Amino acid sequence: MGRPRTFDIDTAVDRAMELFWRQGFEATSTEDLVEGLGIARGSLYKAFGSKEQLYALALRRYCQRHATGLIEMLDRAEQVRPALRAALLGLVEADLADPELGCLMVNAATERSAHPETVRQVSHTMGQVESALAGALERARVRGEFAADKNPRELAQFLTTFVQGLRVMGKARADRAFLTNAVEIALGALD
Repeated sequence: MGRPRTFDIDTAVDRAMELFWRQGFEATSTEDLVEGLGIARGSLYKAFGSKEQLYALALRRYCQRHATGLIEMLDRAEQVRPALRAALLGLVEADLADPELGCLMVNAATERSAHPETVRQVSHTMGQVESALAGALERARVRGEFAADKNPRELAQFLTTFVQGLRVMGKARADRAFLTNAVEIALGALD
């Protein structure tokens, strides 16, 4: 009978997420994971199977947290435009505070575009975000917050794409004025 696990799985996945987010999949070695998670190599493999499987869990955790936060914010918003502005400017601030970090979904989509499971996870999360945006924009259109001739689904597709571009520009060290101006122009699509 093996020894009982002496570490918390959720904490380990969170730490792995931070490592993969900061360093990327390829640059994160098994030794980095062993050290960063504070567990033995055998325990790492026993608990997670492989570096690839741990990455999938870490990416899923990131996607769930970030998509859920945006979806809940949109569901609670009394008015969509100020809520979107706040969310987008929050991303700008996060990228200005730590431009090397960026967005794990963008990092995953670019670094691991040849890995079907990564692509599926990122695409699924983008679909969730797009659907939440479309629903919020439809409710806003009904309330008269923007022109009735605007298509909420098309606006949601544009904004989902814009968010990812915004994150790339943040990682590319665009300055505050550039990023906040881009946000205002994107929000102008609602006019």
